[in-house]
Amino acid sequence: MATRTKAAPTAPSTMKELKDTLWKAADKLRGSMDASQYKDVILGLVFLKYVSDAFEERREQIAAELAAAGMSEEQVAQLIDDVDEYAGRGVFWVPDVARWRYLAENAKGGAAASDGHARSIGQLIDEAMDALMTANPALAGVLPRIYNRDNVDQRRLGELIDLFNSARFTGQGAKRARDLLGEVYEYFLEKFARAEGKRGGEFFTPAGVVRVLVEMLEPTKGRVYDPACGSGGMFVQAEKFLEAHDREGSDISVYGQELNERTWRLAKMNLAIHGLNGNLGPRWGDTFARDLHSDVQADYVMSNPPFNIKDWARNEQDPRWRFGVPPAGNANYAWIQHILSKLAPGGQGAVVMANGSMSSNSGGEGRIRAEIVEADLVSCMVALPTQLFRSTGIPVCVWFFARDKSAGAGGSVDRRGQVLFIDARNLGHMVDRAERALSDDDIARIADTFHAWRGTPSVGRGATKERLETPIAGRVATEESIETTPEYTDVLGFCYSASLDEIKAADYALTPGRYVGAADVEDDGEHVQLKIERLTKELFQQFDESERLAAAVREQLGRVER
Repeated sequence: MATRTKAAPTAPSTMKELKDTLWKAADKLRGSMDASQYKDVILGLVFLKYVSDAFEERREQIAAELAAAGMSEEQVAQLIDDVDEYAGRGVFWVPDVARWRYLAENAKGGAAASDGHARSIGQLIDEAMDALMTANPALAGVLPRIYNRDNVDQRRLGELIDLFNSARFTGQGAKRARDLLGEVYEYFLEKFARAEGKRGGEFFTPAGVVRVLVEMLEPTKGRVYDPACGSGGMFVQAEKFLEAHDREGSDISVYGQELNERTWRLAKMNLAIHGLNGNLGPRWGDTFARDLHSDVQADYVMSNPPFNIKDWARNEQDPRWRFGVPPAGNANYAWIQHILSKLAPGGQGAVVMANGSMSSNSGGEGRIRAEIVEADLVSCMVALPTQLFRSTGIPVCVWFFARDKSAGAGGSVDRRGQVLFIDARNLGHMVDRAERALSDDDIARIADTFHAWRGTPSVGRGATKERLETPIAGRVATEESIETTPEYTDVLGFCYSASLDEIKAADYALTPGRYVGAADVEDDGEHVQLKIERLTKELFQQFDESERLAAAVREQLGRVER
């Protein structure tokens, strides 16, 4: 086959340019594919690029190590293909036909098969996926084999391989390939979630929401579990938290379960890209019908399960329903009780729920909630702003649980018999007309308030100068106090520490707005009656101006008609 001459590419120089370039190129592939098919095609390629890059990087390291040991080129050639040298560093073994260089060389022409006929790039990619899964049992049945189908434009697929090949994943100031490709993968997940609309919410939870859970629970070691793990976002954010605090990803063990087959595959690839060895079960499955991790007791449980499921595998004899059998028409309290059943002694949990879960009394939910509160398992309730989820307009909250709220079990302050309520509905900013996002400072304010309440010294860890000057739960952090245990105080309109007696008096409703009160409105010094008169006058003036303009428009239109 003739060698193709390729022009030197102009590589994106920043992460934003890299993401935008790859997305625009990937967007060419859509054609007759719907968003879900298109997602599988692109994310499979991102994964293939990652494993190949990681393999080549490790191969170069082994060669350098052997050469430094005084070995000849022949000896290096004999030892460089020792599979254990790759597996021992968490690197997948990549056979020749699955290496990106081979695919890039044949992206347009296609390698010849044994019968002499050229194979399409789609066929080559499918073969690469097969080879990877055969060589790495952990990937068995995970990777997509969808590239040689009629609805995949082979010419554009070849162009996309070219572009992925030429993009600069390393360079001045760049992170290592795993982190860069991990960012691209997450970026694509978010873009696909938006493209799929409501269905996108089945596999993607906005990063800001996930960070609220992670920053408050601070999963630094032990077992982390998610019973509805989607594409693995909770685990990835936990790994990022560890990295930000100079911890190793190996400090946590990841366990998850996912009902949707394609989403389960996405999660497996996502964990691999981020270097996380996760146990997501031998296959996908319904957590209620069959718990694939029935023997796991977790130190941290974090989840964003589907809200308000009406058709679920309900078994009234299930031992997980310690506080009452959830109603057949709504699985919210099934998720909550499943999570509670998974907490190890001293364990903590967090679950994103529809706001209705905080006060609903239908189907016995009020009684179940009362039992959970009286068992002193709820540590904190956070009401989040609206429009954080593009896939649903339902307002959401986060329930936080703790097996033990005594001093020393998760903080220096004994919080037994108390629940912290945080009303964060006024935080966040609009990204566009349909979606709101939480800023770093918003997330920090919520998390720091919780840690101040629990008396953990991690409050403000990594704070910026701006955050140091921001009031947090009734106090102001300083450079000197940033690693000390701060003192918590209630903040009107934002946070309140309620006793179980107060919650019982409110009929066990857990809506933060009931407890935090309304924030004081700054007095501008203008008498209320005078302000009403002034605003009324201004309004009527606007009405008059509107009528004048409407008359002028009518007059001009009349002249045109004549």
